[in-house]
Amino acid sequence: MATTNPATPAAALQGYVELFVRGTAAWTRAWRDCTDCGLGRSWRELREAQLDVSALVPLLALAVTWTVLRRVTTARLFQPLARWLQLRPSDASKFPESAWKLLYYTPAWLYSSYLLFWRGHSFFHNPPSVFYGWQSRSLVPWDIYTAYILQGSFYAHSMFGTLYMDAWRRDSVVMLVHHFITLSLIVCSYAFRYHNVGLLAFFLHDASDIQLEFTKLNVYMKYRGGTYHPMNNFLSNIGCISFGISWFVFRLYWFPLKVLYATCITSLQTVPDIPFYFFFNILLFAITLINLYWFMMIMMFVAKVILGRIKEVNDVREYDVHVEADQTCWRNIRLSPSGKGKAHVNGMIKNKRQ
Repeated sequence: MATTNPATPAAALQGYVELFVRGTAAWTRAWRDCTDCGLGRSWRELREAQLDVSALVPLLALAVTWTVLRRVTTARLFQPLARWLQLRPSDASKFPESAWKLLYYTPAWLYSSYLLFWRGHSFFHNPPSVFYGWQSRSLVPWDIYTAYILQGSFYAHSMFGTLYMDAWRRDSVVMLVHHFITLSLIVCSYAFRYHNVGLLAFFLHDASDIQLEFTKLNVYMKYRGGTYHPMNNFLSNIGCISFGISWFVFRLYWFPLKVLYATCITSLQTVPDIPFYFFFNILLFAITLINLYWFMMIMMFVAKVILGRIKEVNDVREYDVHVEADQTCWRNIRLSPSGKGKAHVNGMIKNKRQ
């Protein structure tokens, strides 16, 4: 399918209202002008997709590798480190999860940043350019292909990890839905050669994940060796503030006004008959709604801190009564010289509730 490049870049959006107005108009025109939007067209477009077994095998193999690597690093590195730091039992059980995610997200985001800003791409500053020169059978550049394999395999691993390896939280079901939608977008955008959009989305999402896991690690290390460490409390407070700001800027401001702007509005100007237009945009809107849901949880946490219901930053994804119960349990352990009623695991006092 031939594509055209506008003579000048489309003007950047100024805010959400403009995105809603122009996006709604674009969707209405696309639906009105679509004379063949049934299963027949969908089947023809699927036949144009560039996805075969040779592309899926590396993704699945690396997903298994991530899972094995996480188990090894947890058993050989993170759990021994938690014991050496003498973390509270509840914190020691969650410490490996955040350490593992921080170990992945940091280089992943740095790599996306490198591709986006040091490889000559203009996608961030000129979002419509993600579709310039689009061809359904074009080759994916090796550097972006590498990012896709890494991200796709990690999210495939993360679905298994959320079910069987991570601590179960009140939003774990939402996390599973997020991972499934993200993996679907990664696979389908690769198949339809929308990889430039994917690279921009990787950059905009991984930044806040780094700050989240950094904050959680400092939360877990505030109480170690039976004493309180104010430096980790300070770092967790700073991390919580920067996490909330970055979440809004990257995921709720830049993501809609750059990614959704390009996929909803300017994509039709560059590729008038772009395949699976509604399918991709619905999934991207779903990701936006999930990001908004989590931002509301962040704001609820901040409100509890301001109102004095929470005196200090705890696990920002688990700030409910379970955290308060863990804190009470730890205080009882410290005050009880005999530790009666507690179980010892690997030399640490283990709360039977876990």
